[in-house]
Amino acid sequence: MAWSRTTAGLMALGFFIDRSALLVGEGSGHGAAFWIGIAFVTLGVLLSVASIVQFKRAVATLRPPEIPPGYWVHLSAYLSAAIGVLGCALAVYMALL
Repeated sequence: MAWSRTTAGLMALGFFIDRSALLVGEGSGHGAAFWIGIAFVTLGVLLSVASIVQFKRAVATLRPPEIPPGYWVHLSAYLSAAIGVLGCALAVYMALL
C-alpha cells in the first residue's frame, strides 16, 4: 500500500505543478510546468505498474500457510492498476486543457 500512496502522491504533485502555473501567470499553454507535471503523472503511472510487478513477485514467494485466511491477496494489485488507469486519465485531462 505504500507504493499506492507514493504513486498517488506523484500524480497529485504533477497535477499541482501544472495547475500552479496558472496562478503565477504562465498561462494555459504547454510551458515548462505542463511538461514537468506530465512527467510526474507519467512517473506515477510507471511506478504503479512497477508496484504490481513487485507485489506479484513477493506474493509468489509465500507458501499457502503463510497467507492468512480470508486475506484478499490481489486487492493491492487491483488498487495499483486502478490508480495507474486514473493516472493515465489525469494525463489525458491535463493535455486536453
